[in-house]
Amino acid sequence: MTKIHVPADHPRKASLDIRERIIEGHENDIVATAGLLAHGRGEAFDYLLGEQTTELARMACQAAVAALLSAKHPVISVNGNICALVPRNLVELSELTDAPVEINLFYYRPVREEAIAGALRQAGATEILGTHDRPSETIPELSSNRRKVDSDGIAKADVVLVPLEDGDRTEALRKIDKFVVTIDLNPMSRTAVLSNITIVDNVVRSLPLMVEYAREMKGWSREKLRETVASFDNATNLSKALRLMIDHLSAQAVRGRVEEDE
Repeated sequence: MTKIHVPADHPRKASLDIRERIIEGHENDIVATAGLLAHGRGEAFDYLLGEQTTELARMACQAAVAALLSAKHPVISVNGNICALVPRNLVELSELTDAPVEINLFYYRPVREEAIAGALRQAGATEILGTHDRPSETIPELSSNRRKVDSDGIAKADVVLVPLEDGDRTEALRKIDKFVVTIDLNPMSRTAVLSNITIVDNVVRSLPLMVEYAREMKGWSREKLRETVASFDNATNLSKALRLMIDHLSAQAVRGRVEEDE
């Protein structure tokens, strides 16, 4: 399929460029067909945020990075969508936080695993967990393909970053005492509600921001990092994020009425 060139002056250029990355990922066996639907759902919630990273999201990013940096065994879980959108940022964050990347797929096919591993290597990854040739264990609380985890990765991790996650695995990870960090544009999802730290933002904005924070925060003391994590209240964060969406919609509605009156 020929990639569409989006003109620089197109008002939806950023959004269309992201869609092209997802489509290309699907064509290259990185993104599952269901991942196309998931992306569209996330984009709809991004509209409600005004397609911008809020101060709330920045605070959550900082807390998330603090959790990774202060962990004994942090791991970054990777699925097709996140690999298609921000592979280099994933690898950078992995290196800065000493958190290996682990492939974990709901719609598992060997060709997808190989394609994602290849994309991560191309982005600079030297260690990739979760592949079929690695030692593995299962999460007993889970029955989907995602129950299989790497013995040296999620199985022994204390902190797991699960961007673009599904709620059942988040719940299962919490049940086995994992500290879960997620990126989810829907503050009402089970993933968002069940995670310890939820970044309500688009991954194409939040992952680069987390890389920036990781560079700044690597020199922080362990005590300061832990204080940053402890001071973060996820329930309050989600409530405020939802209020921001409501306020943004209200402002749009008011603007529409004013334009009609004019």
